[in-house]
Amino acid sequence: MLEVDIPSYGKLVFKNVVFDYNGTVAKDGALIEGVMERLQKLSHTVKIHILTADTYGTVKKAFEGMRIDVHILASEHGTQEKLEFLRKLGTDRTIAVGNGNNDSLMLKESILGIAVIGAEGLARRALMDADLLFTDIFDVLETLENPKRLVATLRE
Repeated sequence: MLEVDIPSYGKLVFKNVVFDYNGTVAKDGALIEGVMERLQKLSHTVKIHILTADTYGTVKKAFEGMRIDVHILASEHGTQEKLEFLRKLGTDRTIAVGNGNNDSLMLKESILGIAVIGAEGLARRALMDADLLFTDIFDVLETLENPKRLVATLRE
């Protein structure tokens, strides 16, 4: 569990982090080099969930044997399915990280929505529904490892 008290914003307590796969922690179906190690480190503090349509069919093998929950979307309505998954975890204790249109609702309803502009771009809806924007997944992971960094960005 991570927690941080942000003046004029409130106390945030995170138990879960939900990551979109392609475009967020992976490029063209392959994990971005170095991401696995950072996710494993973070998994000692919070529960990590990967949500994906698994366009390339690579996600299960990438996380085989890891302490990371992989959920492959069952429907073509990924936006709603991701939101329902988030709600089951608890919107008040889950961070969402993504870049696509189908991430927009989970970014909007999570306790903290983080959009990432990576090599695959960032959808406008995801940008508009996020609380924070990062240009690199490693900056997201470092911030989650050091949540006091959120104070400077989110305090009013």
